[in-house]
Amino acid sequence: MTMPRSFALGGHFENFIDEQLRSGRYNNASEVVRDGLRMLEDRENLRQLQIAEIRQSIEASRKDGRTTPADEVLSRLEAKYTAMSDQAETQGDE
Repeated sequence: MTMPRSFALGGHFENFIDEQLRSGRYNNASEVVRDGLRMLEDRENLRQLQIAEIRQSIEASRKDGRTTPADEVLSRLEAKYTAMSDQAETQGDE
């Protein structure tokens, strides 16, 4: 069995816990904290799933050859924004 732990939550979270208890939704502070930790755990699990999906997508793109070298992408972006800048300067001179 684990030993009880003590945490300093600060005024903001102490007030939040008190509000939750006054609402009647929870019977004690431990219930509030456990519910919050469950939410955090769910969010972290979702985040890990999203990261795994992104990695799978990147790997699939690498395998099917639809990648573009970074130098090529940067060159195209530089050309695009140089043209936009030149156009803005030309319009400003009118």
